[in-house]
Amino acid sequence: MGPGLGGLATGSGVAVKVRPLTFDTLVAEIAGRVSELDGRVRVLVDGAPAAAPGALADAVVEPLRALGRAVRRVSLEDFLRPASVRLEHGRTDSYSYRHDWFDYQGLQREVLDPAVDGRVLPSLWNAATDRASRAEYVDLPENGVVLVDGTLMLDRWLPAELTVHLWLSPGALKRKTAEEWTLPAFDDYEPVADLFVRYDHPGRPGLVES
Repeated sequence: MGPGLGGLATGSGVAVKVRPLTFDTLVAEIAGRVSELDGRVRVLVDGAPAAAPGALADAVVEPLRALGRAVRRVSLEDFLRPASVRLEHGRTDSYSYRHDWFDYQGLQREVLDPAVDGRVLPSLWNAATDRASRAEYVDLPENGVVLVDGTLMLDRWLPAELTVHLWLSPGALKRKTAEEWTLPAFDDYEPVADLFVRYDHPGRPGLVES
């Protein structure tokens, strides 16, 4: 596993090097890492909503398919908890956003665990209707990749073969976050990732190597 946010942010004495990339070379880096893995592969692309991890995950799909890998895209946004749980303490409670909004257990139960046996549930909850999505399982071929984007995923030890974190500096996170009430949710977040990417400028990301 790669470095965690805490070490990068606080200067823990660990020597780190940042390899400059472009968005396209970052996409190629992720696709290349996946191509080195045999069998079914679970990839988590994590970042604050301001980092738009879903956009990066979407960009990796076609390069993986060009390499002969079938891809199933899943978003944590389709694994929200019911509004009665998410909004129990109001619509702008940062503690609830950190701990109660997203159904990480549901993601593991319905996507990450069964992916090993070749099936994936694309969605669990429809936030617009606040009801179960009633989606059906889809097959994941032997060489398939399930590519999941989301936020606050990488301190929960979710099973995956490759993890990517898009790190925003505190200033960039505050500047780019529309829902400022969510900011305290990231104060104690220290993700551990295989690929730890400085992402203040998506066109000029930097891969942290330690």
